[in-house]
Amino acid sequence: MVSRTPTETRAAASKQSVISRLPDAGVTLRAVLLALLLIPIDSYWITVIEVRWYEMDGTCLPIFITPVFMLFMVALANLVVKRLSPRIALRRGELITIYSMIVMGATLASHDITQNLFGTIGHPHYMANATNRYAELFFQYLPSQLFISNKLALTGLYRGSADPWVWQIFKYWVMPLSLWGGLLLVLIGMMMCINIIIRKQWTENEKLVFPLIQLPLAMTAEDSTSKFYNNRLMWGGFAVAAVIGIINGLHMFYPNVPEIIGIKGYDLSPSLSTMPWAAATWGGNGLKIAAYPFAIGMSYFMPLDLSFSCWFFYILRKLWQVFGMSRGWYNNGAGFPYYEAQSSGAWLALGLAIIISAMPYLRGVWRQAWKPGDGQIVQAESRLYRQAFIGLVVGLALLLLFTTWLGMTAWVALVFFVIYFILAISITRVRAELGTPHEIYFVNPQQIMVSLFGYNVLGPANLTIISAMYWFNRCYRSHPMPNQLESFKMAEGTAIKIKPLIYALSLAVIVGLFSGYWANLSITYHEGGMAKCIGYKGFVGAESFDHLSQWLQNKPSANITQISYMIVGAVIVAALTALRGAFVAWPFHPAGYALAVSYAMDYFWFAFLVSWLAKLLIVRYGGMKLHNKLVPFFLGLILGDFFIGSVWVIIGPILGTQAYRIFI
Repeated sequence: MVSRTPTETRAAASKQSVISRLPDAGVTLRAVLLALLLIPIDSYWITVIEVRWYEMDGTCLPIFITPVFMLFMVALANLVVKRLSPRIALRRGELITIYSMIVMGATLASHDITQNLFGTIGHPHYMANATNRYAELFFQYLPSQLFISNKLALTGLYRGSADPWVWQIFKYWVMPLSLWGGLLLVLIGMMMCINIIIRKQWTENEKLVFPLIQLPLAMTAEDSTSKFYNNRLMWGGFAVAAVIGIINGLHMFYPNVPEIIGIKGYDLSPSLSTMPWAAATWGGNGLKIAAYPFAIGMSYFMPLDLSFSCWFFYILRKLWQVFGMSRGWYNNGAGFPYYEAQSSGAWLALGLAIIISAMPYLRGVWRQAWKPGDGQIVQAESRLYRQAFIGLVVGLALLLLFTTWLGMTAWVALVFFVIYFILAISITRVRAELGTPHEIYFVNPQQIMVSLFGYNVLGPANLTIISAMYWFNRCYRSHPMPNQLESFKMAEGTAIKIKPLIYALSLAVIVGLFSGYWANLSITYHEGGMAKCIGYKGFVGAESFDHLSQWLQNKPSANITQISYMIVGAVIVAALTALRGAFVAWPFHPAGYALAVSYAMDYFWFAFLVSWLAKLLIVRYGGMKLHNKLVPFFLGLILGDFFIGSVWVIIGPILGTQAYRIFI
């Protein structure tokens, strides 16, 4: 190690002194402009790797991969600027603003929002044939304003080699994209209003831990030069994940390079081929082992009872399938084990429990909104609450006007959006408190409402409209609401003010929406949604309208069995909640059950088991001192995995081939 001269030591100390004296900055013009420059780049990158090459499902994770990579690059560049000219370097609040805006932009370009929309918007008219009977069954109820039906526009979308920006094609997209975009903006605006109302309770009063913001906070800390980027444990974790990604990535190009097995989905089906054990490998993602470094790192920041509950209930779910097969009950479809109904009841019960427990706080917020107290800060907060309540009322009115204009009955629309926002609140709370992935593919308003009411109550027009809106209810992995609240939480302790941050996030959503539209139109029309786009989400359109076709032909009644299993799921969540409150050492978390029976754990259960065991041993034999000391190592696992994953998905498109995917 080269020692510094006294002059160099004094110079370094002087720079550090300058840095420490500089005030933090929040939502500044340069931070917003830099974010607005990076959002379209990120949106296009996401679309290239997820739609064209299907290399990395980076927006399917609770922490989006590409925004973390961009923050890493900006932060490293900022460290260089800080050494050369501390006064012009970005401050922590500015870095957090940039990251938060990129994340919000990414939600719009993500797997579960804009990409799903483009997989649905042309599907009914392009795929209609005599076999599926789309035209005969529901075209009379399908809002023509929301879908593409022109043959020229559809041919370019699905086959490629076309220019979407010529007016002969683009004119057919203006109305559908405007209407769907308006709906998204209203929904996201209402989510922002809810977050404004609940922010103080969850971030300040209850002090939820927000595990998923630990990495961006560490990457943007003002003392990051000495504590994060100079931490050997962090670089150790980074190196472990990066080396695994490099070896497995090279194996994909050069099969002679040995592969590290078990990092991605190692299928256990061959070992469980006899009955009734084979039933454990059926449904969902089968039964696979995956020790993703980033998942092990993320799980380290979850409470032990949750990480335990996630893998425990997942294994219990698989054993229940085995038991059902041994008894002759198993019907992996519309029957046993009824996970769609169980998970729907579980998540609705979780959301209602969250709302009910927050009622005293909400009553206080309501009073403060309309009867503000003294003081400038209190009055500003009251004004913000008042605007949030007004925003919710206006937003709900717009949703009802829009859906009734489309032909939906008002009460059906109200039930639909109430379920939607209950699920949104549940997911946001789970993210804030526990930080776990939340792919709840089995749960959506469509499935719940058909089970509860059936064909005769809902009718073909309502069924058609709720099927048309399936694309933003499919999985909720890239849900905007938890990302908004996490941005509010990251702003605490910095110079970021809530109101400017709200404006910045709103601007990011608008730019992200247009960027997502631009990227999807450009790539699908150039490459062809069903030609070269390996990750084109055409299956979302099939799920939307094939289910609708079946409902309209079979005319299902309210499903008493499904309703019964919804009640079972709700009762289990209620019982686990009560027992957790009654016994301090109760090991089972209700959210763990809700996650395990709703597809969220299919990819992550084994990584959570590994991380839970490691954390348990660390805490038991080293105490919280050792636990806290090892935090940088597990942050390094996440960062290293995300970094090497991002590098591979830069190399892949350049070489014109699929490269290594760190996830799935």
